[in-house]
Amino acid sequence: MKGLKKDKAIFIGVLMLFACCLIHQAASLANAPQDVKLDYDAKSQMLTVTITHKTSFPNFHYIKKVEITKNGNIQSTHQYKNQLDQATFTYSYNIPAAAGETLEATASCSLFGSRTVNLTVGE
Repeated sequence: MKGLKKDKAIFIGVLMLFACCLIHQAASLANAPQDVKLDYDAKSQMLTVTITHKTSFPNFHYIKKVEITKNGNIQSTHQYKNQLDQATFTYSYNIPAAAGETLEATASCSLFGSRTVNLTVGE
């Protein structure tokens, strides 16, 4: 009887260790964007958002949303269902803005995390 309890305890311990390893591996695959850069062309009124988000599974782990605000007010929200195969990619949005206004972009991962950056037009 004691041998059976010991074997069961070892089995449960190994099973829990295996589950922890799987959870850790899944968490390591999910990451926020490594970098987000903004560039604004006042003449064309185009905001260019360059995102670095490395993934091996661009149809499962990708940038799912980019939200643009101007002076704290949401201007646009863009939903995506996958990511280009490249680690770094660019989206362009038509956002009218004047000198001194603040534009902000938030890129959100489909699994975990986001990164927000801003720029002041004309600076």
